[in-house]
Amino acid sequence: MTLKQRFATMLFVLSLVCLYLGVSEFFAIRPASDYEDKGVHTFIPYKALPTQVKNTATGRQRRLNPTKTVYFVYYKTIDETSYEWKDKVSYKSTAIAKVDAGEPVERRVLSIRSTKNYITIAANQTAASYTARQQWLYGGMVLLSILYLVIYIAIWIIFVYKRRHESL
Repeated sequence: MTLKQRFATMLFVLSLVCLYLGVSEFFAIRPASDYEDKGVHTFIPYKALPTQVKNTATGRQRRLNPTKTVYFVYYKTIDETSYEWKDKVSYKSTAIAKVDAGEPVERRVLSIRSTKNYITIAANQTAASYTARQQWLYGGMVLLSILYLVIYIAIWIIFVYKRRHESL
């Protein structure tokens, strides 16, 4: 198997995985009507904590370091509501600098009607724009995966057809 064939096969497998994930996430998107807008709130950072996550590196780097440390900067609202939000950063110095600066961040809070959970999104977004972006993201993932699969299969069929006709 040549290097090109291996690369094409790896992309084929990757596109199958992306297709599966894209479809499952696309159908898990809640409609905008499932969210109740709780308004824009001001959040301030109040602590930074490290957490261990799976290392996404490959090869030797992953074997030697199966986990890596990332930092979450925790934010809370400055009004009487008890909303919290956390932001992931890569470096301890960045996390500490954000907490020390204490710069307020405006976020829109969307409550999920069927549960007692909520999400925060950028202040300039709405529930409709948030769900539209999610649909665009996962829909694009599905379409790109399907496009690659169609091209791969078409090229494979052409090669098989040529081999059969050359052997005759």
